[in-house]
Amino acid sequence: MDYFKDLQLADQKFKENKKLLPKLKKMKGKSLDLLFEGKHEKVFSEIDCLKCANCCKTTSPIVLNSDIDRISKALGIKPSLFIEKYLLIDEDGDFVFNKQPCPFLGDDNYCSIYFDRPTACRDYPHTNRKNMSAILNLTLKNTKVCPAVARIFEEIK
Repeated sequence: MDYFKDLQLADQKFKENKKLLPKLKKMKGKSLDLLFEGKHEKVFSEIDCLKCANCCKTTSPIVLNSDIDRISKALGIKPSLFIEKYLLIDEDGDFVFNKQPCPFLGDDNYCSIYFDRPTACRDYPHTNRKNMSAILNLTLKNTKVCPAVARIFEEIK
């Protein structure tokens, strides 16, 4: 599978996918959640994130204080040093990684802090969560980052 072709296709279909949002927003909360959850399970049974890792290469997650504590402990450094070495504060006032690709992404697309990774990384791409209606705009943006999300949109259409 060529995941980057999927992303090119998603970019071409972005306007079409955007037109789908009002229909999705009209769905009742639980039915929308179940729709996405079902498509999420199907698509992720077919996609190997390690062959892509585009999210880790192009997007920085929000890093919570609890993430900072957990990761710095795993790395054996003080939280203040972790912040100084790896993070910056973005325009929304959130900690994010100071460079892309992620400093913990290996050449083999494996994460060197996988078991201690930020919560946002654990939950990405957020397509199997409750209250999908609250993040539909973010999910649409993620079609340009994650081939799985792009496929989920195609499955829903």
